[in-house]
Amino acid sequence: MNRSLRVLLGVSGGIAAYKSAELVRRLRSRGHAVRCALTRSATSFVTPLTLEVLTGHPVYQEEYLSATGTGEEAHITAAAWAEVLCVAPATTNLIARLALGLGDDFLTTTALAFSGPVVVAPAMHSSMWERETTRRHVEALRRRGVWLAGPVEGPLASGEVGMGRMAEPEAIAQAVEAAVGAGPLSGWTVLVSAGPTHEAIDPVRFIGNRSSGRMGFALAAEAARRGARVVLVAGPVSLATPSGVTRVDVVTAREMERAVREHAPGADLIVMAAAVADFRPSRPAGSKIKKERGLPVIELEENADILAGLREVAPRAIVAGFAAETDDLERNARAKLERKRADFLVANDVSRSDIAFERDENEVTVFRREGPPVFFSRRPKSELSASLFDLFAATLLDRETEPAASPR
Repeated sequence: MNRSLRVLLGVSGGIAAYKSAELVRRLRSRGHAVRCALTRSATSFVTPLTLEVLTGHPVYQEEYLSATGTGEEAHITAAAWAEVLCVAPATTNLIARLALGLGDDFLTTTALAFSGPVVVAPAMHSSMWERETTRRHVEALRRRGVWLAGPVEGPLASGEVGMGRMAEPEAIAQAVEAAVGAGPLSGWTVLVSAGPTHEAIDPVRFIGNRSSGRMGFALAAEAARRGARVVLVAGPVSLATPSGVTRVDVVTAREMERAVREHAPGADLIVMAAAVADFRPSRPAGSKIKKERGLPVIELEENADILAGLREVAPRAIVAGFAAETDDLERNARAKLERKRADFLVANDVSRSDIAFERDENEVTVFRREGPPVFFSRRPKSELSASLFDLFAATLLDRETEPAASPR
């Protein structure tokens, strides 16, 4: 990023507050000016002096009036100074207060007075993150345009492993920059599909596949980090929505088709990473099929080919598809690239147990309409998503010079 930002960092009282010092260091190393506001409980985990030394500025605490004796309202001054407000860590208590619009301390009052982009990095035990009340408050913040950085799955303060750990400082710093639209894909819209689809056999059974959605979610997160407006159409998976991403949840292939076709006309780049079921039961049972009735006969019918139909609704978009193959990967991938009229076809070998489905790592070969194939060796999906976006973005940005393909 080329431009320096003024970042107001709010720190609430959770054990992850110790990471705020490293977050300040990361932000400053990227050229940004930082000032900090601590809640009363945050001072139990990190001292104001530490953050004052690291930022070079006094730390806001609970004083609403400036110490200069001018009568200046410190929370109004802080809100006016900042270009972006980042709250890290954000406890479940603070998230609730932000969602409800409460202003009962310096940080929440400043948040009410602030009109710019807000980034929130949740940090709490997984049982608290999964509570319905927490989810409602988080969803309220999303609808308001707040960027969510994390949480992520990992070791918790309790010694357990689960979802609720605060995102790492580097990821939060990237979210801060993306929130102000400062990335290289600022002004572009990216549509990503992810996860499986479930096709009902009866009310309790379905036809599905082993897709975890991790690759698609990693790609959506990478697009948002680069400043794009991102729409993620997600099948039935239990993954946290990446920061700055608009998520549309679906279950069946027909629901995914409708959602993709709705958002595709406004997209500049479409990445179809979802593992969409090719077939569905033609007549799902209205009640649970009992085995006492004997072996059922389940007739199947084809689902629509979402990827192949994209050119009808998004003729100018760059389209990347995925191919999960078990044999003759190159021949099948090349044929699919042509048949689907895609610009890129990302092929992986799902017969291997160490990559792809339900794994954190993948190894792929990218077949291109223009240029030779590109091989990416086994690596974490988060790293692979960055490599893939280097390829996709290069083609996308090349079209910026073509008047008919300028950003929508």
